[in-house]
Amino acid sequence: MSTSQHGSPLSEKPIQWVSMWQGHQTVQPRWIWGSWTARRWLMVLLTQALFYGLPWLHYNDRPLVLFDLLERRFYLLAWVFYPQDLIYLTVLLVVCALALFLFTTVAGRVWCGFACPQTVYSEIFMGIERLFEGDRSSRLKIDADPWHFPGVFRRLGKHGVWLLIAAWTGFSFVGYFTPIDALGQSLLQAKASGWETFWVGFYGLATYGNAGFMREQLCKYLCPYARFQGAMFDTDSLIVSYDAARGEPRGTRGRKDDFFAQGLGACVDCGLCVQVCPTGIDIRKGLQYECISCAACIDACNLMMDKMRYPRGLVKFTSERAQARGWGSGKIWLSLTRPRVLLYSLLLWLLMAGTTLALVMRPDFRADIVRDRAALYRINEQGRVENVYRLQLMNNSEHRLQLALNIEGLPGGVLAESSVYVLPAAKTQWVVVHASAAEDLAAGTHGFDFVITARRLPIQGQSTEAGVAETRREKTVFIQPR
Repeated sequence: MSTSQHGSPLSEKPIQWVSMWQGHQTVQPRWIWGSWTARRWLMVLLTQALFYGLPWLHYNDRPLVLFDLLERRFYLLAWVFYPQDLIYLTVLLVVCALALFLFTTVAGRVWCGFACPQTVYSEIFMGIERLFEGDRSSRLKIDADPWHFPGVFRRLGKHGVWLLIAAWTGFSFVGYFTPIDALGQSLLQAKASGWETFWVGFYGLATYGNAGFMREQLCKYLCPYARFQGAMFDTDSLIVSYDAARGEPRGTRGRKDDFFAQGLGACVDCGLCVQVCPTGIDIRKGLQYECISCAACIDACNLMMDKMRYPRGLVKFTSERAQARGWGSGKIWLSLTRPRVLLYSLLLWLLMAGTTLALVMRPDFRADIVRDRAALYRINEQGRVENVYRLQLMNNSEHRLQLALNIEGLPGGVLAESSVYVLPAAKTQWVVVHASAAEDLAAGTHGFDFVITARRLPIQGQSTEAGVAETRREKTVFIQPR
């Protein structure tokens, strides 16, 4: 046994185990209604009307929005895109990133609080939960005794509706990749493909799990945006803020009490701001990465301020600089003209304008030329040197096109095949072309152009006359042996 300097034995302390894991406690937010809650539910209605409605809209006898992976064609409004149009997807991603930077710089995590799919579906699922299980106090009682007779049936009803909404969400999602009316018929007849069935089930279960069970955990622990949002904030970013100078020291009091005389601030310490928070934080502790800027605490605090007959705005959207300097709404709006916001806005508008112009001026067709890789050249039946080319003709329009193919810049150049092709609307076609040149052509490589003239054909049943749509030149080379 160990002893001290004076020979007395050291006291043996019992080992204490400290757990580094904190069990998750379900957050049961309280229902509150106010102007910000109304705005949030308006976004729920708009986003879901768009998401559920778009697959059912049609244009020219095809879905208005369809990502046909099997045919490698993507329909978006009046445009048809191919994998070669990847540049448009790249620009779209850049625009989304710039928009996210702009919104975060101006108003913090307003995207998370009002338009993020996780927030939207969590709001829907929590609304159904309130419908079956009641408000916060009732749900807490059911959580404490989940096998109580009324609570079991309430939960079964809730989960049943959750599963129906999740299944419809998965069905709508797959409807963007398979025409949704055909998908519905194939599912009802049990003839859907394995991949279609898998993705309907996968996306439906993901919605059910994320919105029904994960909720704030996804925002707090899995979403990367919560981690790097601080890099996009500045002191002029509008965030949900508690006015500590006005609210502290907090304490309970009667409505008619003179809280100034009692040395209290405007905060009555009712805890409503914590009870309505979907992530379970206390906004009075300052900005936290868990805050999704849903503004539910603003509605709750304004409700209590109205009851106490105090001025509103103890919790509000404001910036750190505005709160420190006591700015009014005029100066706060003026701060939106700072260089960072103007730069993001300018880049965003330039990209959007450039993309719109490119789409408007987009040609009706495009062509890619690939030389035959089997042989550099060959001698045809007439004894002339012949090169073989494979042309991929892509119709970007909703009209049938008549394509006339010619050669320019190659001395004595002729085509062995018919030079006229009819390309159906929104279709791709590969054609093989044999080109020969003059017999006295010098040895070596010779550049020339395939000239393709596209003419729109009249739509069946209409009297529209065909006209020259456009002409494109595609450069390639002809190889003449020694």
